[in-house]
Formats: sequence, structure tokens, C-alpha cells
Amino acid sequence: MDLKSIIKPIIAAIKAGEKIKEIYDSADFSVSYKKDDSPLTTADMAANDIIISYLEETDYPILSEENKQIDFKDRKDWTTFWLVDPLDGTKEFINKRDEFTVNIALISNEIPVFGVIYAPILKKLYFGAEAMGSFSMNIKENTIIDEDILSHTINLSNSNNSDSQVLKVVASRSHLSDETLEYVNTLKTNDKEIEFVSKGSSLKLCLVAEGSADIYPRLGPTMEWDVAAGHAIIKYSGKKLIDFHSKQELKYNKENLLNPWFIAK
Repeated sequence: MDLKSIIKPIIAAIKAGEKIKEIYDSADFSVSYKKDDSPLTTADMAANDIIISYLEETDYPILSEENKQIDFKDRKDWTTFWLVDPLDGTKEFINKRDEFTVNIALISNEIPVFGVIYAPILKKLYFGAEAMGSFSMNIKENTIIDEDILSHTINLSNSNNSDSQVLKVVASRSHLSDETLEYVNTLKTNDKEIEFVSKGSSLKLCLVAEGSADIYPRLGPTMEWDVAAGHAIIKYSGKKLIDFHSKQELKYNKENLLNPWFIAK
């Protein structure tokens, strides 16, 4: 990846985030429910339309949570494609909690080679790319996204939690399973205290990438579009996101888009 190739998806994420914020601030949005009972808002769809309008200008196909799902037989030969969650953390959005994000990843040969996550209320942007590293930045009204972007960022590569006496474990407000608690108990040692850090949406992955947390065990269901962008940011910050059972890196564009349990650390 190079700087020129990541500008368009970063702008797409910010523009989608601006639209989500506009709807969020107006409190004028409808909520419907998909077949799996997950919520869908007008903000999800508006953000999706904006992202698609940008990514359609590239050479790669798009797999988005909010598009009509594409049969595996039609995508199994994709080598490179965009994987999009236009509003990750819809429950956070509906409940007026600010920790929701826009997620865009580029997958190549089953591995994320680029990912961007934007939290529009927090105005926080994270991105990571192969051969470049991972970065964060605050987005202000006059922020210009161009090939000088790295001069405005914090480099996340090899960032670590400085407090070696405390093991900071990221936990989900909505999805803290019994299995996760059992796993966390196995991490306890005599010389380290366990401290839980709660965040919504894919920001949990960003906490690990930036060194604000040490480990994020997700022993519960997620979909590929929930995780891919954060996976890229973790991967290119020098950390890992691995299958809980096989200990191998997560793969994408599977026939079943449901992820296995994973650990980010």
C-alpha cells in the first residue's frame, strides 16, 4: 500500500461519519430490524451509500454489511476486495452512546492489507496499511486529507501499555460472555492486577493497537466486516489478532462470514 491509494477510503470513512453525526444530532432516524434481530437505521444506509460512491471508483469489488449479500460462488475467486461496515455499533448509536464507528478494510488474499476506522462523535481516526504501519489522528473541521496525512498522525507501531503491574483487558458492554470471563480468570497472576476497559464497537480493537489496553478476548460471534479494519490496524501496529482455537491469523472471504472466537493482543 502507498499513501495515494489510502486517501480515498479514508475520505469515504470521514464523509460517511459526517452524515452519521448529522443524523445522530438530529435524533430524527428510524430503526428497523434485520432477520437476525440486529438493528438497522437510516444512518447505516446513508453512510453505506456514501462509502459505496467512493469505493466504486476503484478497481475492487465491495462486500458491505448493508448491501445485498453476495453468494460465495460469486465472490470465492475475489483476490482483492473492500469489506465495509458503514456503522459499527448501531446499538451504541441508538442508545446515544458516542462509541460507534465507520469501518472500511481492503482484503487481499484473505488478509487485511489496509483498514480505516473513524469514530465521528469522538472525531478520532485510526488507520493501518501494509508496509506503512498504523496511525491515529484527531479530525478537526479544517483537516485536509492528502498525501501529507502522516505528518498529522501518531504512529501506533509497537505501542505498549506502560503500566506493567496491570493487565488491561478490553471488554464489550453488550457482549461480555461467561466464556470471556472464564478466559480472563486464566490471565490472573500474582504480579499483575486485571483491569477491565470498556468500549463500544471496533474501538475495542483500536485500544489494543494504540497500547491503551493489552488484550481483547472476543469469545462470541462477530462478522467479518466487524473486525477486518481493526485487524489491519492491530496487525500493522505490530500486534496480532488470532483465532482463539487454532492460534492462526483470521482469514476473510470465507463461505460463512461469521468469525471464529479471537484474541487481539
